[in-house]
Amino acid sequence: QVHLVESGGGLVQAGDSLRLSCAASVRTGSRYSMGWFRQAPGKERELIGAISWSGGNSYYADPVKGRFTISRDNAENKNNLKPEDTAVYYCAAHSGPQYWMSSYYSRGGYWGQGTQVTVSS
Repeated sequence: QVHLVESGGGLVQAGDSLRLSCAASVRTGSRYSMGWFRQAPGKERELIGAISWSGGNSYYADPVKGRFTISRDNAENKNNLKPEDTAVYYCAAHSGPQYWMSSYYSRGGYWGQGTQVTVSS
């Protein structure tokens, strides 16, 4: 069982930076892929970044590549935020090695409650 809690969301201006954290409670010795998703109003939830259990490999979706970074301490740094980054952000985990596969998080994965990020222009 994995329990995830996000924090760090809020209201920022375009061009600002923000750090989201995901506190994870996992069984000692367990290995989990970790991902960050977001869902904007009227849009489907999308995987924007993920990291392997070892931290040695990561994935970024094109809209955030070069601006967002994810680390194994389950934090995601967001730089140069844009109004289109406004969304509810979720961290998620699953026990397989396919950290880049959004479907693995959806099927049998674990999810946090989400944190709102609003970017004003």
